[in-house]
Amino acid sequence: MKFPKQWKSAIDVITKIENAGYEAFIVGGAVRDYYLQKDSSDVDVATSALPQEVQAIFLQTVDVGIDHGTVLVLDCGEPIEVTTYRTESTYSDHRRPDEVNFVRDLPEDLKRRDFTMNAMALRNSGEFVDLFNGRQDIDAQIIRAVGFAEERFQEDALRMLRAIRFSAQMDFSIEENTLKAIQNQVESIKFIAMERIQVEMSKIWTSPNPVRAIHYIQWSQLDAYLPGEFDAIEWETFQSMNRQVGWAYFCLVNGHDVALLSAYRCSNKDKQFVKQVLLAYEKLQNEGWQRMDYLQLELEILHTAHLFATWQFVPTTISFEQIEKMKHSLPIQHKSELAISGKDLLQWTANKAGPWLQTTLQAALSAVVNGQVTNDKEQLKEWFHAFNDEG
Repeated sequence: MKFPKQWKSAIDVITKIENAGYEAFIVGGAVRDYYLQKDSSDVDVATSALPQEVQAIFLQTVDVGIDHGTVLVLDCGEPIEVTTYRTESTYSDHRRPDEVNFVRDLPEDLKRRDFTMNAMALRNSGEFVDLFNGRQDIDAQIIRAVGFAEERFQEDALRMLRAIRFSAQMDFSIEENTLKAIQNQVESIKFIAMERIQVEMSKIWTSPNPVRAIHYIQWSQLDAYLPGEFDAIEWETFQSMNRQVGWAYFCLVNGHDVALLSAYRCSNKDKQFVKQVLLAYEKLQNEGWQRMDYLQLELEILHTAHLFATWQFVPTTISFEQIEKMKHSLPIQHKSELAISGKDLLQWTANKAGPWLQTTLQAALSAVVNGQVTNDKEQLKEWFHAFNDEG
């Protein structure tokens, strides 16, 4: 099997390190994906060379994490992170090692990694270094912690959620002792920053099998320490490649609780998307969408709300195709396309500026969208005088 073309820079870096008399290997998720014959552009290199020795080999380097042994090499095309083999001490905060020690021994470096499938290394020749039977576990579709599972989760409690996320992404089962260790360590998830948890949850939402992850969150009892309710039955029909859709659906099945977004430190952009989707879903359920809804809501919002109805088995009388057709059939696609402005209204009347301007512009927008008047300045002027007389 040939190396992917996007690995060329990493291979060149390894070759130069080896020519200087040191070891160097591709490590981590890229090796796992290579074995699975999946594309992986994020390639990390581990080496027996100390950070200062790596810097001496190459002309262009950046100290991106030299205290932890990582140097960014820029000599060979794409930037490549090169990290010295290391061992780690205790993890007082369940996240970062209290101390990092550089070593010259690859096995010492590999045994500190999270799961067997991520603890493999790959030589420049294409030969695997697989000390923990990672390939065997991949073949068996099993996620197994390296060494003693409870120690791995004590080191970084986020690994518990990572195991569950991998199960959803790869459709793998979590090995029995690894799952028991998660159950024994669940309370330590409270030491993990919610921003890191949010990233893992986002990857679960966009995975091929999110309901598997929800099951594991329930079985492991992680749900007792995470905001929101996790009911696998609600997720049996869910499938999306959009993380925002996942967060919106999570709020929906939690009783439209948008406060969860703040709990998980989601962005304001996420919050705006979720609120619009839930509003669209409520309108679809109740009175159905009016023409002004089609104008005010983006097509993605409408599609997502319609998907929610499908996943929740709510009957609808409209299809995706009809939604698109209705949206595109509107005389204007955005309120900014309205042919008149507040300045025009002031020129057509002796009234002073005030709240009536916004009210009138909104009425004009509705009249155009509903086909009561053409989006033409002169016709809107006539409409305005008639509207003013009636008002």
